[in-house]
Amino acid sequence: MSEPLYISEIFSSIQGEGMLAGRRQIFVRLTGCNLDCRYCDTDFEKSDTGRLESNPGSGTFLDLPQPLSQLELSAIINDWQSRLPGAHHSVSFTGGEPLLYAETLAEWFPEIRKSLPIHLETNGTLPNALRQVKKCVDYISMDMKLPSTAGCAGQLWDQHALFLQEAHGSAVSVKVVVGELTLDSEILQVCDLISSVDAAMPLFLQPLSLPDGTVGVAAAQILHLQELAASRLPDVRVIPQMHNLLGAL
Repeated sequence: MSEPLYISEIFSSIQGEGMLAGRRQIFVRLTGCNLDCRYCDTDFEKSDTGRLESNPGSGTFLDLPQPLSQLELSAIINDWQSRLPGAHHSVSFTGGEPLLYAETLAEWFPEIRKSLPIHLETNGTLPNALRQVKKCVDYISMDMKLPSTAGCAGQLWDQHALFLQEAHGSAVSVKVVVGELTLDSEILQVCDLISSVDAAMPLFLQPLSLPDGTVGVAAAQILHLQELAASRLPDVRVIPQMHNLLGAL
């Protein structure tokens, strides 16, 4: 029997970022993170209760005792599938940082994957953990952290490079949050890391979102950064956080 996990919330919404933007997913937000990004607005501390949408997409929540077992989570997913057949494209495991629990997720994913494909949202700094789960993951969305926007202590380029190498061969894409202070050199570094593994890997430039949900970077800066990246990579896309624009979870 696999260990239970602390899950801060389970809800149904539109994926607003990256490769699966526009797809409806069941989101499973795990607690805990190994980074402290400046723009993070997520509460991922462990608690005795999490939040479960009373009905998928309702925006109203019930308390969910923690920790949760794989059987309990699968029952919720299957129930929502029966209520809304065909509505959900996949299950998105997000956080926090899901790969902190790679050993447990390696046991959970094969069962959950019987219901829906698995989408992993990760900060791309734990390549050894990815190795434990990647054979059971259908999509990997790597959030590469730029010093100008994330403000994380230390440089993460080496960890990101190792993660990309480990992820190669999977359906992986890279997302970077860009702002007014994002440097050309940062974008070129991202492009170099991607090119060293697979230049065809999609790169998503996500304009920094302000607390009120609006975009916090001028269009001219976004276009400049897109032009720079597109001169190095064949698939560069600009997507703001669509769920914020929709007023969705």
